[in-house]
Amino acid sequence: MAAAKSLAEVFHKHDIKLVYGGGTVGLMGQVARTLVALSGPDSVHGIIPAPLVKYEQGPNSAGPSANGEMTPDKNLYGRTTVVKDMHTRKYMMAKEVLAGGPGSGFIALPGGYGTLEELMEVVTWNQLGIHGSGVVILNVDGYWDGLLDWVKGSVDAGFVQEGNANIIVEAKSGEEAVMALQDYKVSEGRFKLEWGNE
Repeated sequence: MAAAKSLAEVFHKHDIKLVYGGGTVGLMGQVARTLVALSGPDSVHGIIPAPLVKYEQGPNSAGPSANGEMTPDKNLYGRTTVVKDMHTRKYMMAKEVLAGGPGSGFIALPGGYGTLEELMEVVTWNQLGIHGSGVVILNVDGYWDGLLDWVKGSVDAGFVQEGNANIIVEAKSGEEAVMALQDYKVSEGRFKLEWGNE
């Protein structure tokens, strides 16, 4: 939680806006809450599928109803958009991040299955040339060490090209994560396919 709060403080310092999955619990809830407290409600946009609204809210976080669902209080968590499914959520989040301009990108804090799945999707999109934005893992207390070992093992085994080994950049602090996004270099092994979206 301290790392999540620190990341929000770094976002505030650098005037960075947050697009995230819209929950009020856990690490991302802490990032959103802290950033709104520092930078105001317009600094955060949460995008959440309707079926998850009631499961990804902590106590005392509900605000006015949207689409028939109680959404997080804008004054505490920023703007929330309720969508129909996970695919729409991920599409909207990615689209907004990619429209953010130079230095915009994706940061993964420690998390579970959903975090890993979303991280690997934006990594794959980077490899395929769908986007060229940075992908950073905030490696708090070595949480992502196993993933970094897996990438190395995948390169050694020939499943990931060596030129794509650095699509994921490790950061140990919020400041490092933001700097990694600003300094991100597209991997030399990235496919240069035409997707019609850049």
